[in-house]
Amino acid sequence: MNRIHQELDTLARFSSSEFPSVTRVLYTQEDLDARDYFIGLCEEIGLKVRVDAIGNTYARWEGTAPELAAVGTGSHIDAIPLSGQYDGTVGVFGGLEAIRYLKSLDYKPKRSIELVLFTAEEPTRFAIGCLGSRMMSGQLTPEQALKLKDKEGGFFNDIREAAGFNGDLNDVKLFEDYYHAFIELHIEQGPRLEKDNLDIGIVDKIAAPSTLIVKLIGEGGHAGAVLMPIRKDAGVAGAEIMMAVERIAKDSKSEDTVATTGIFDILPRAVNSIPKEAYLEIDLRDTNIETRDKALADLKHEIAEICEKRHIKYSIELLNCDPPATCDENLVHTAEKAAKGLGYSTKVMTSHAYHDSLFMAQMFPTTMIFIPSKDGVSHRPDEYSSPEEIDKGVQTLALTLKEVAS
Repeated sequence: MNRIHQELDTLARFSSSEFPSVTRVLYTQEDLDARDYFIGLCEEIGLKVRVDAIGNTYARWEGTAPELAAVGTGSHIDAIPLSGQYDGTVGVFGGLEAIRYLKSLDYKPKRSIELVLFTAEEPTRFAIGCLGSRMMSGQLTPEQALKLKDKEGGFFNDIREAAGFNGDLNDVKLFEDYYHAFIELHIEQGPRLEKDNLDIGIVDKIAAPSTLIVKLIGEGGHAGAVLMPIRKDAGVAGAEIMMAVERIAKDSKSEDTVATTGIFDILPRAVNSIPKEAYLEIDLRDTNIETRDKALADLKHEIAEICEKRHIKYSIELLNCDPPATCDENLVHTAEKAAKGLGYSTKVMTSHAYHDSLFMAQMFPTTMIFIPSKDGVSHRPDEYSSPEEIDKGVQTLALTLKEVAS
């Protein structure tokens, strides 16, 4: 399977940052070039490719009973700034390699097998993750999508049309029995498989994410002339909120509650000026919706108290608040059986990161296949899964697809 490793290396060069880091943002030239590379490889082995109105790309290996619901697999190839070359991409190019392997066996599926390249799993451009799968599952409507703007103020519709995607947004949503099952291959992005010296993880639950945007408005002023008792420092209020985010997650009754202030900025960003504004983007997630929502409510309450105490005006926008996913029990068993049949050690596990499969699971029987990540690292240039680990994931995926599509 040397081919997939060469292809992943080639894909990593479609980047606006210098290798080994990867930066590939939705609808940039690097993103479009990478998509063209992927489509070319699919067409080389006779897959039928279609692209929807926002760039979700489907490559279908037609089965002997094409009228039946297909079996889906796939992931994403967009990459946050200065990240690595394996997140998402292993699921896309691993899916392609799994299909090649099954073809080499002269196997012909009964159900069609369809490889999906999801548009914009990362929230980099429009501050919302899983944009493509959200629209495919109906969790994000065309009306909501049209309101999205990037950091430069560009509207989603203008940007996607400029990138060459001009179809009707209403056609993106899939009908309810489109897939018989969906299986996503992915790197773990955590340390558990490596720590336990295991080959394959089979996902039975996917955590529920929520994202908040908090804007604070205080009063600026000269850093020397405004005395401490009368200050309305938006930056200090933001820092206190950031500490509350960590404390609330740690105090949760669920060990799966995690919260991160991923973006924290202030204005005017001058050493001798009191911050008059602050901007925070907060990620809060859990596998349990009750404890996730309690943490969310606690955080909103604390933000209100902090701002009242410091005389700061504030606004909170809940950008998304998604339900967790429980994976299909039969599909989990099928993937586990495939891995064990190959002689690989396995573990049924929770995905604390969320993926496009979170939204596929709202409509179709779904599971994920994890492979180890070195030192649990992801979203960094040193993100790494070995060729041997990737090959084991591809083989497990191939046999799972074969079983489900037969």
